Order: sequence, then structure tokens, then C-alpha cells
Amino acid sequence: MTKNRIHFIAIGGSAMHNLAIALHLKGYEVTGSDDEIFDPARGRLDSYGLLPETFGWFPEKLDSSIDSIILGMHARGDNPELAKAKQLGLKIYSYPEFLYEQSKDKLCVVIGGSHGKTTITAMILHVLHHCDVDTDYMVGAKLEGFDVMVRLTEAAKIMVFEGDEYLTSALDPRPKFHLYKPDIALVSGIAWDHINVFPAFDMYIDQFRIFMQMVPDSGALIFCNDDKEVQKVAGSITREMKKFPYSVPEHKVVEGKTILVTNEGEFQLKIFGKHNLMNLEGARLVCNQLNISNLDFYNAISSFSGASNRLELIAQKAGFNAYRDFAHAPSKLTATISAVKEQFPKRRLVSCFELHTFSSLNKDFLNQYAGCMEKADLAIVYFSTHALELKKLPMLVSTDIEQAFQKPGMLVFSNTKEFQEFLMNEKWGGSNLLLMSSGNFDGLQVKAFAEGLNL
Repeated sequence: MTKNRIHFIAIGGSAMHNLAIALHLKGYEVTGSDDEIFDPARGRLDSYGLLPETFGWFPEKLDSSIDSIILGMHARGDNPELAKAKQLGLKIYSYPEFLYEQSKDKLCVVIGGSHGKTTITAMILHVLHHCDVDTDYMVGAKLEGFDVMVRLTEAAKIMVFEGDEYLTSALDPRPKFHLYKPDIALVSGIAWDHINVFPAFDMYIDQFRIFMQMVPDSGALIFCNDDKEVQKVAGSITREMKKFPYSVPEHKVVEGKTILVTNEGEFQLKIFGKHNLMNLEGARLVCNQLNISNLDFYNAISSFSGASNRLELIAQKAGFNAYRDFAHAPSKLTATISAVKEQFPKRRLVSCFELHTFSSLNKDFLNQYAGCMEKADLAIVYFSTHALELKKLPMLVSTDIEQAFQKPGMLVFSNTKEFQEFLMNEKWGGSNLLLMSSGNFDGLQVKAFAEGLNL
């Protein structure tokens, strides 16, 4: 590129605003627009002087001096700024297209999967940072020790992507991770999601098959061998690339602490749960491909405390822990609930799940959740009627959810006040609370709420 003026249409998205900040830090002139922007994106854009003065779409502000447009997933196909950009003949990139353009000359590592990809990406970045390996990246959560969720430089020789299988933009129906062209690819699991885009499970699986086939013969495919779908697809790839299956590594739990048992010795971890241990093993194999030794990996990963909102400890008192997790797919609920119950087998576990995504709120998908909250001592499901209206889905009733989850004694709430009051009136001594959602339980400040619960 000979110019460096970039305009973002829908700058307020979680990925988009981080890319805007990354390009600003790289020296680009960045502008953007959106019809609404919420925290943390709003505050972060403002701190870098990138927050739009007025919310809305202003096609009259676009002119031929703009080098490139970056189009966010939130922008619709009839967006007036998009129409003006087309009229002016401006170069229009989707978010993943632009990321790839910035990194196509680097060694590309792409982490894909229906679950665990944020955590695995975060683990890899934590280890590379600990080992002083200069790395560019894109990750879907705020990480401790990292100022931004996207980094783009000229100097770094490695680019680590969290690879999302959702659609690229209003103009491009390809899954995002099909645009990154991995030299090293990891697939953590395949569990049907995004049914509004992939209405059949076979169609969803095909996206991962295409992704795995993109790895060159000189590259490496790392995959979870405990996931039958992943194992099946990886086995069908006949290319010459190196293949590295992984599973749960040897470990033990002592007094609520997880200890990794390795040929290099024992290492106490800050994370726990079999799903996180599998994530760790996948991250180790990626780091091995980046010339990180096992000993260096284990020493670094011992200080990894997790990505934001991924089985994150938000409150702790004597005999009580509260966690929040981004879990929304059935497989993730099962893994997260099992992790907390196995780590604290003597504590009562109250597991709360918000139906928030299009798939989870869809009555036709609900039966995928059958049995996923079985290990919770008390299972609670919350849903917002407003969310159903926004997504233009048929209204749900409690019996729909109870029948789908098949969990005796389950409680269902659709009123925020009633949901909060129930939890506030519980006695929490000798119990753990798990709050799982890709949303926020209709504006609940979960950390402050959990800290205020009575023992």
C-alpha cells in the first residue's frame, strides 16, 4: 500500500475496534463509524482518539483520499457508507482479508475449533511472550500482559490467528478462517454451531475439512484426537503435511490445584479442567513447531491464568468460588461444568447458563443441550424475551427448555430481577457458582454481583 488512510465501517465490534487500534499504533490514519458502540470498545477507542464524534452512517465523509475500507460483520449489505465506497471505487476489505494482507509474508499459525480456540491462542501467545519471541497476533479476548487484542508490525516473523468459522462479512459468505492460509493449523473440536448459517451439521463439518486441507505439504496439522469428528476429518486428509494428534496430558489434582506430570518434572498450573489441559497440550505442540522446547513451554505455561471470561475466577471467599465462562455451545457447557465439579468435588455446584446466541435460542437446536448440565447440583437457564424478539425467533417457554435439557430440578428464568433475587437468597457456604454466557445476563455486572453474595 502506498497510502495509509483506513476507514472502518462498524468500528465498534470487538474484533474491529482492536484492529483499528493496532493500525493506529502502526502509524495508519484511522477513522470509523458505527450506529452504536458499547464498552469496552467505546472506552478503548476513546482512549486512542478513535471514537466517532457522532454515531451513525455518514457517506458524505467518504472520499477518494481513503486508501482502504474495512467492513465489519455488523454492517449490513445495504449500509449507506458501503454504497458510497463502492460508488467511489474504493478498495473494500473484510476484517480477515485485511489481517491476511498484513501477514501473508509471515509464518501463519491459525487456531480453529468450535470451542477452546481463544484459550489455546492465549496460551501460545503467553508462552511466546515469556520466551521473548516477537509475534503478531489476533485473539478474541483481552489477555493479561497484552495491551491490545490485535498486533501488526513489520518486524515480527510469526502471525498467530484465532480462526473463527463464522462468516467474513455482508459481502463475503466464506468462514473467516478460510482466508488466513495456515502454515500451522490446530483444530480443537467440532460441535455444531451457527445454525443460522450452517443449517445442517454436515455443512458445518465441511468448513473444517476445507480449513484442514489448506495446510501445505510443508506445514503441520495439530488436532484433538479425543474429538471423534475432528479425528474423522483429520484422518480423511491425505496430504503430506505433518500431523500431530493430542489428548489430555498426564496430571493430578492435589488440594484443589492441578499439577502437570511430565518428563521434565511436575508443574503446578493456575488453570484446571480436562478441556483446559487438552487446550494446553495443543498449544504445546504448536509451540514445538515454533522451536519452543517442552521445558521452556512448561515453565512458561505455569504462570498462565487464563483468558478473560474463560473459566475466570470472579469472586472468592472461604468455601466459595464464583466463575464466569464464555460457554454457549453444548459441548462447552459439559466441559466447563465437569471441570469445576471435578476440581471441587465436595462443593455444591450451581450452574447458570444464558441462552444468548441465535443457535441456543432456536427451539430446533435446543435438544442439542440434552444432558449437558447433568453434573451440576443445581442447573439454572436464563433467557431474554427481548433477545428472541431482536433475533426474530419464536418465543420460548420454560417447558421447551426443561424438556430439551433433560435435567431434573432445573430452574428457568426469563425475568432478570427474579433470577438475581433467587441467587441473592441462596446460602453460598460450601458452594461454587458458575455463570456461563456469551452475553451478560441482560446487563448483570457479574463480578460485583458475585462478590456481593452471602455465605
